[in-house]
Order: sequence, then structure tokens, then C-alpha cells
Amino acid sequence: MLYTIINNEIIPAEKASLRVNDLAIQRGYGIFDFFKTLKNKPIFLEDHLDRFYQSASILQLPVSYSREVLKDLLQQLMAHNNIPDSGIRITLTGGYSADGYTLSSPNLIITQQALPDNRALQTTGMHLATYPHQRQLPAAKSIDYLMAVWLQSFVKQQQAQDVLYHQNNAVTECPRSNFFIVTANDTIVTPGHHILQGVIRKQVLALAAARFAVKEKEVTLQDVYQAKEAFITSTTKNILPVVKVDGQVIGTGAPGSITSLLANDLQQLIEENLK
Repeated sequence: MLYTIINNEIIPAEKASLRVNDLAIQRGYGIFDFFKTLKNKPIFLEDHLDRFYQSASILQLPVSYSREVLKDLLQQLMAHNNIPDSGIRITLTGGYSADGYTLSSPNLIITQQALPDNRALQTTGMHLATYPHQRQLPAAKSIDYLMAVWLQSFVKQQQAQDVLYHQNNAVTECPRSNFFIVTANDTIVTPGHHILQGVIRKQVLALAAARFAVKEKEVTLQDVYQAKEAFITSTTKNILPVVKVDGQVIGTGAPGSITSLLANDLQQLIEENLK
């Protein structure tokens, strides 16, 4: 049996519920963060909590739980569920609204699940399809994934695994991951504006800077198509190579050597955090 936390109560997941007047249900208003555990140890937890509190602040949602109390709740949930390798999602909603529009006292939801297996794409690489869209309040990790869910049929029609957003010819991010390219002169480039500051993105930028030139700046669609390599980063995926965008082959059409090198560096960093 899986357990979930609603506010500060641990209950069976199948019995977890919110009232229908919560703004998460009425208006899709809320924020979340998602981190993974390996061998029962949270990975980069402090960075995720930093972003959780920042997202809450951007959406004007007060968090009535201190960082230490929140960590204690996480440990309690992990002990109840006993899933050594997992993903944990912390959600903060807009609260029970009297008129379906006005913010109220937020509800805290913490859930845990097994990690997905992305190992196949590490070998084959993935295909992305671009689509013009800019997320609202991109610095906040909101629960609003309307466009991403709506585009699932489009992604399948394009024989891709995910969508890459762009606006005015500049790419930004995928719905659940950050995007990088490697230029012909081995410079690592990632969009620097109108994106979510990913936790794995932060780690990869630091790792890459120790080996290569790194730039956070505008990346055009033409830059993507002409890139030597491309990859995405996220909590569940770590680093996954991108070998096609809009049906156009990136580089050699196979996972690149720099992508693989950074993936190994990231894996070593994660393993060091487990010690």
C-alpha cells in the first residue's frame, strides 16, 4: 500500500482527496516540485526545496511549513512507503476558495512513486518536435501543463518523444526538461531566459564549465538544426541525447561524445551524493 501526505496527515494514497473548491481543481492554480531518491536518499534536495519555496513565492502562495518540518514529513513518507528508488512530488495548491477565484490557505500534498526507466533512450537518443508556445510565469514550477498534455497527440503524429517549445524563433525548454546544444566548436549552450531553472540543469552547467566553454543565451531553431549534439536534462532523465528535431538529424544522428561524457560526470556526482 502506498501512502500520501495531505497537509500534515499521512493517509493511504487511495483515500487521499481534496474538496472540489480547491483552486488546483477550479483553476489549475498551484505549484509543485519533484525530486528523486536513490537508496532511500534524496538527491539534490536542497536545490529542489529552494525552487519549491521560490515557486510558491512567485504564485503568492504562503508555505506554512518550515524547511525542517517539510524534510521531516518527507522522511516520514519515505519510511511508510519504503521505495528506495523513487520520485517524490511536493504540491502546493491555491487552497479552498469561496468564490472559485480568490486565493485561500494552500493545501500541501506529497506523493511518492517508483522511478520510470529511461535507459533505452540513453542508447538510442530521442526525437523532439518543436511547437510555438511560451509558458506563463516560466520561473515558477506550476501545475499548469495544459499545452503539454494537449500536445501529446501532436508529438505522436510527429513520431517524437517530446515537444520543444519556441517563441519568435528562439527555443526555450521542453515541458518537463531543459534543453542544451553543443556547437561545432564544442561550446555548451542552453537557453537562459523564459525557462524553468532546472536542478539538473544547474548541475550540468557546473560540470560542463569544468571542461568546456559554456553559454546561457538565446538558441534559435537554426542553431538547433545545425548543432553538433543536443540533449535534455531533468530529474528523472538525468541527461538524454537528442538525435532528431523536427525530423532533422542532429550531428551524426547518434548520441554524441560530449553528451555521453557529461552524462557520466553527472552520474558520478549523483553517486558521490549517495556516500
